[in-house]
Order: sequence, then structure tokens, then C-alpha cells
Amino acid sequence: MPALKFVYTLAFALLFISPAVLSAAESQPNILLIMADDVGSDAIGCYGGQSYPTPHIDKLAQGGLKFTQAYSMPVCHPSRVCLMTGRYPFRFGKAGSKWGDFPDAAEGICIGDRMQQAGYATAVAGKWQLCFMKNDLDHPSRVGFDKWCLFGWHEGGRYHDPLIYQNGKLLKNTEGKYGPDIYTDFLIDFMKESHKEGKPFFAYYPMALCHDVTDDLKGKHVAYAHDGHWLTFAEMMTSMDDMVGRLVASLDEMGVRDNTLILFTTDNGTPAASYLYVNEQGKMVRPKVVSVQNNTIVPGGKGKLDDTGTRVPLIANWPGHIKAGQEVNTMVDLTDYLPTVADVAGLKDDGVPRDGVSFAEVLEGASGKDRRDWIFIEHRGKRCVRSLNWKLYDDGRFFDLKQDPLEKSPLKTDALSGKAKRNYASLQDTLEKMQGPLKPTH
Repeated sequence: MPALKFVYTLAFALLFISPAVLSAAESQPNILLIMADDVGSDAIGCYGGQSYPTPHIDKLAQGGLKFTQAYSMPVCHPSRVCLMTGRYPFRFGKAGSKWGDFPDAAEGICIGDRMQQAGYATAVAGKWQLCFMKNDLDHPSRVGFDKWCLFGWHEGGRYHDPLIYQNGKLLKNTEGKYGPDIYTDFLIDFMKESHKEGKPFFAYYPMALCHDVTDDLKGKHVAYAHDGHWLTFAEMMTSMDDMVGRLVASLDEMGVRDNTLILFTTDNGTPAASYLYVNEQGKMVRPKVVSVQNNTIVPGGKGKLDDTGTRVPLIANWPGHIKAGQEVNTMVDLTDYLPTVADVAGLKDDGVPRDGVSFAEVLEGASGKDRRDWIFIEHRGKRCVRSLNWKLYDDGRFFDLKQDPLEKSPLKTDALSGKAKRNYASLQDTLEKMQGPLKPTH
């Protein structure tokens, strides 16, 4: 009888204990956030891409939720600022747009910081580009990451014989090794270690793939992949998908697949070209990249403000929580990820103003129809806002995207009527408001 009384007493007491006090690994899901580099939705099989097999990514979509209206900035750096901070780069003034740098004002309020506040173990691996690592070896730790494994941007290779910094130190013995294997192994080890310690983990993988090599070494060139050339775009796509498959397989092996939310997206559209080799004159040769999507030829559009530069995949997979085989046209951009993972982790609003809007409720099955009405895009002084079917540029060009998805024929704004006139006025009002810093919410 005393033993039975103890059981009743314990059960009653547990009713009043915060879930945060219980095992975090049981009350909070793990989160694996993957952001591939230079891959538009046109290149992914489950989005109608026909040029590059992506079986592992497609399987995530088949078993989860596919967003058809996900967007990024046209190029990598501003996209990374959006994801890290939940804000558009212009909110930080010049500091938000400086290439290879990160605004000091964002330190302490980033996506990693929020996950640490929720009790998560945090790690990032792959591409950083938010500082020159050799000049700021501990930068990831100041924006919320416990551990990191990142290649030295513009210091050396990211693929073969890579130059990598791991937890503030230059990683040795990388000769003959392949960077993406190192980044993926690092995250797998991190996830296993965190699970063993009973902590939920947030693993952020801004992939090196599928960005081409860059001229990092001032006249010298990074190591070739094989046969006197670097990886083709198609080879990088295959490797990218393989890395996703390895990560998913590791979660299965750990037995935590059902308690892990996987988000897969990319930082911008497919590039127009990709460096392949150095010719006899010593110049890097960059063949064009062209994809086929739904039987239509799609030239790479990275850097453009239209769909070829900004429309990206977003796949959410979480067995037992997200129903398999779903597709939604809810609008999402990269500022939305921070508030989303914060919601999934059970965090309350911290009062920090952000542009992003959580789509956690969409993961749970809500329609999200009224969650976000527009997407903001900017690049090199050009700005635009778009809704599902309409788009307005700051130079006055206005498009009916349903009738003109390639943005070939701008409408005459002085002759608009009905729905077109109303949408023009709404987007014009939104564009005019996209100025200056955000104000605190409370």
C-alpha cells in the first residue's frame, strides 16, 4: 500500500511540473534545418525537376509537407541574414548588407540564441559567409552555436582538400578529404552526442553544395575533384542529395526519427553558370546551368528578383506529426524560420521585433491562409513585394503573375481596375512601409 501511495503522489506532483523540467529530449523535438546553396525549386525532383535525381529529398516530401510558395533573397548573403535573424537585411542598415559580414546588433537574438534559450544543444556546419573566419574564430559562438565546423570563406577550398575551422581552430589533416563528408560527419556526431546526453538538438546545415568553387587563392586554384575539373552542377546535386540521405539515415539509426523535425530549403535560385575547369590561358571556365522542370527549360536565375532567382523548395518532414504527402501554397520566406523553430521548441515571444512570421501552425495542419499576405525581396538597391498572384517593383512595374509568370508584360498602372487596382494599391502600401528599423513589440 505505501508503494501504491507513492505512485499516486508522484503522478499528482508531475501534473504541476513544467515540461521544461522534464527530460528535454522527450518534451521537445530535435530540429534539423538544411539549407542547400544555389539550388532553385526547378532543380528538385518533387518540384517537377527532371534534370537531376534527388531521391532522398523527394522521399522527405512524399513523407511530409511540401510548400509550393517558398521564397528567398536572390543571392546567398542576404538570405543567410534573413534566416539567422528573422529580419530583412535593410533593417540593420549598411551592416545588414555588407558582404561577408554580420551586424553586431544581431548578436544575441539569432536563431541559435533562441534555441539555446529553449535548452537545445546547437551546432552549425558547412558554409558561414557571415564573417571571415580567420579574423573572428569564435563568431558562431556569439550567435548561438555551441559547436561548429565551417570552411574558411575565400581562404581555401570548400570541397576537395578543404580549409575548415572547427570550434575555433583550423582543422588539420584534410588533404585528400571531401568537405561535405566532413560537415555531414560532424553533424551526425553532434546529433548522436546530444541524444546520448539527453538534450534536444538543433542542427543547422548551410551546405556548401551546390555552389561552384570560387577563386579564393589569388591566382592559384583550389583542388580539382577529378580528371582536371571541378564537380559539375549535376555531380554536386547528386552529392547534395546523398548528404541529405546520410543525415536522415543517421536519425533512423539513432531511433529519433519520429522526434525530429527536418526542414529542407535553399538560399536562392539555381545559378546561371558553374565553374568547371581552368583553360590553357589560365582562366576559369564556367559553363551555363540549365534545368528542365515540368518539360520546360529553365535557365539558372540566381541574382534575379523573379521566380528563377527567388523561388526555392521548402519541405517539412516529421513522422507522426506531419501528415505524409501534403502540399500547401502558404507563402513563406527565410525570415519565417526563426519564429517557426522557436514555436516548435515551445518558446514564448521574447519581444524582439522581427519580420518573420511563424508557420508552425501550418506544420500542425492549419491552413495558414491568413498568416502572410506578401513576400519582400531586395538585391543591389532593387526592391519588390509580391503576393500569390501579383508583384510590384519599386520602379513601378506591376505584374499579374497568374497570367504572366515570367514577368514579360508589366501592366499599365494608370489603367487598372477591379482586382488589379486593389492589389496594386495594397502592394504599393506595403512597399512604402518597408523602411528603417523595426520597433519593439512590447
